[in-house]
Amino acid sequence: MTISAQVSIYPLRQEHLAPAVKSVQIAFERHGLAPQVGPMSTTVTGETRAIFDALAEAFSEAAASGQVVMTVTVSNACPLAG
Repeated sequence: MTISAQVSIYPLRQEHLAPAVKSVQIAFERHGLAPQVGPMSTTVTGETRAIFDALAEAFSEAAASGQVVMTVTVSNACPLAG
């Protein structure tokens, strides 16, 4: 099944925000996905397994550099990239 996800990562008590955001982008790309990084969140469309595997990896990698909060909205009904 094809789904879409909107992901926001919030590094806590870290001097730099970019490494955590970049780790999310890279995790999606490693799973063959094409994330769209925006100013407030990252969106991605793909197969269910690829999305959830990438989310787990992204959270682990972002958390490796410090405390983080990740919010995720997943849908099989949102408009999909063509």
